[in-house]
Amino acid sequence: MTVAWDKTLLVGDVGGTNARFAIAHMINGKPVLEHHESFKGADHPTFLGAVQAFIDGCEARPTAGVIAVAGPVTDGEIDLTNSHWRLSEAQLETLGLRPARLINDFEALAWGAPVVPADQLASLGGPEEGDPDSAIAVLGPGTGFGVSALVRDGRGGEMAMPSEGGHACFAPGDPIEDEILRILRRRYDRVSIERLICGPGLLNMHRALAEIDGRETHIDDPAEITSQALEDPRSPCGATLARFCAILGAVAGDIALTTGARGGVYIAGGIAPRILPFLQASPFRERFERKGRFTDYMKAIPTRVILHKHAALLGAARVAFAHGG
Repeated sequence: MTVAWDKTLLVGDVGGTNARFAIAHMINGKPVLEHHESFKGADHPTFLGAVQAFIDGCEARPTAGVIAVAGPVTDGEIDLTNSHWRLSEAQLETLGLRPARLINDFEALAWGAPVVPADQLASLGGPEEGDPDSAIAVLGPGTGFGVSALVRDGRGGEMAMPSEGGHACFAPGDPIEDEILRILRRRYDRVSIERLICGPGLLNMHRALAEIDGRETHIDDPAEITSQALEDPRSPCGATLARFCAILGAVAGDIALTTGARGGVYIAGGIAPRILPFLQASPFRERFERKGRFTDYMKAIPTRVILHKHAALLGAARVAFAHGG
């Protein structure tokens, strides 16, 4: 049975470089996206101009909207760290989007993860299913490192927790990581997870490992590290990426313990899908489970990579319809 589309809502996912928009409908209780379009921040002087350009290209004008943004939302506003754009709910409402909401991008991913189709998820180990009444955690590296969780009350109620967990302190797991931390402390007053587990962090790690090994490196682009690692996993770049995956697993396990994410841990962001076979063969899962007395607890938690390119838009759509958009 096909249910008619009764509302036309705008959803968006805005980062430091690009903004992605789509029109969302709810069909048979599930969000469906259409009319995807991406805009570069450099091409539009203002955020409002980019939204207006998208709306102008829609056949039916959206009446409300939810935009996921890369950063903390305060009083309905955000000033993007890596962009000249300023975003506010009040601005969006001038375009006839009532109500309009801004939410954290990983908060949107937490809402979206449970409705991502199974063929858009890749396993990183553990059982096929977690506890359906327990929380799930969503985290991952891209330009930065994002963290969120979806809490479940066991009676069908859910609540997403926006977080800046990527800025928690990095915890070394062996003597080499002790040395990495010592080296990075010379550059940063405080070494967070994001200083290592993201695109720029991969470069920090590569340089630190080169110093530990007593060799020089002239690489200054994280993409070069991943490409060389995928070509030759036994190369110095391969060692860097393997360490990156191992620390990602350890961090994912810490976040699972912190949030009680027995429902599953989802890895999002731009990096994991690009290195998927390498990640699956890496120490990720071993480090995820290596939690001492809680190893058995960890073994019961599934870990997956989100491959869906618009998972944050799916989550934004769930929020939009849940709030009477």
